[in-house]
Amino acid sequence: MKPEILIIDDNENVLTALEMLLQSEFDKVIALKNPNSLLSALQKNRVDVVLLDMNFTAGMNTGNEGLYWLRRILEYDPAISVVMITAYGDVELAVKAVKEGAFDFILKPWDNNKLIGTIHAASKLRKSRLETISLRRSNDQLKQVLHPVSRKLIGQSEAMQRVMEMVKKVAVTDANVLITGENGTGKELIAAEIHHRSKRNNELMVTVDMGAISETLFESELFGHAKGAFTDARENRTGKFELANKGTLFLDEIGNLPLSLQPKVLSALQNRTVTRLGSNTPIPVDIRLISATNRNLEKLVAEGLFRQDLLYRINTITIELPPLRERGNDILLLAEFYLDKYKIKYEKYGLKIGRGAKNALLNYSWPGNVRELQHAVEKAVILADKTILDEDSFSLERNTKFSKGSYPVKPLDEMEKEMIKACLRNEKGNMSAVAKKLGITRQTLYNKMKRYGI
Repeated sequence: MKPEILIIDDNENVLTALEMLLQSEFDKVIALKNPNSLLSALQKNRVDVVLLDMNFTAGMNTGNEGLYWLRRILEYDPAISVVMITAYGDVELAVKAVKEGAFDFILKPWDNNKLIGTIHAASKLRKSRLETISLRRSNDQLKQVLHPVSRKLIGQSEAMQRVMEMVKKVAVTDANVLITGENGTGKELIAAEIHHRSKRNNELMVTVDMGAISETLFESELFGHAKGAFTDARENRTGKFELANKGTLFLDEIGNLPLSLQPKVLSALQNRTVTRLGSNTPIPVDIRLISATNRNLEKLVAEGLFRQDLLYRINTITIELPPLRERGNDILLLAEFYLDKYKIKYEKYGLKIGRGAKNALLNYSWPGNVRELQHAVEKAVILADKTILDEDSFSLERNTKFSKGSYPVKPLDEMEKEMIKACLRNEKGNMSAVAKKLGITRQTLYNKMKRYGI
């Protein structure tokens, strides 16, 4: 659309001349003799550029009236471009107006071509400002999607209360945090809670699944690449480190990072700079680092599979999440939470967990932790054909309660493999659905299937 122009000048001859000149160039030209109706005109019309006289009252040539109305216009809409109309002797005042936010000024008598060119330039600035505002709004909406208001962490057990106390203390600092715990214990939720409570909570928390990045794409994914860096690099790409600038970078499954790639991560963390693949220009990054793993990194260090200096760099503070079997009645709190969620989703509002089922839930070992509990409740709701969910509704194995100091009956990797195979059967091979059920990305799912030979 062509720009819409608003002219305010107490001289009728000036108004008429400008209106005739500009009507053929612009979509709409509104002429006002009295500035008192200016704000009303702005409210009723989509004005892009305002041509504003410096003086309106007879005998007044201080320019204060023009400055006053300039401020009122910019208060109403800071994106509007204002061009001041002034006599030659008022150039100094016009310059003052520009310093206060006017786009430019034109002198009476004006050059038609120069005047039209100035208005077109002012219109382009208006368009640019509106695009910037739109991008900021989109960015704010994107931030809300990528890091919504923190979900309430459910848990009243002593073990979880200790974790939350640690989160509160650590979140307000910029210390690097390492979150450890078995698969499915909620490490990403804790990372999100730390970010939400931090001073960086208005910026992004960027999550990188270190187990899902292939070695060939590692540098491009984390550090970005320059156009032409390799065959398919058709444009510049921002890496995850850059994307997390001023915010939080969450490196999930950091224990899966190959030894050959660890020096590059260490260098970026030490120097606080990254260099895009195919470029020689270092880019400063300001990030808060949170990492997570279900592996024993100290054991990996002893085995020569993880760099000790990288471990020191990432674990200024370590938060260990307890497995679900050690959280007592939190099991029932979580079960009720997921029951409420899936009752609504599947429109089975009258469902309740029976006493026998509650005892079964408390006595089950939960090798898959909270994630397994969530899936068990969802499955029970889907298959429910009666109001009360009993022990059989959850299809839990009997006598698998962990005793103190004991370990899962099967290795975690084997259990994870079985869970993936079961999901593949239930979802009839639909990879997207399986990944969603397991709470992982499709790439992570492919990597795990390759690892387990599925």
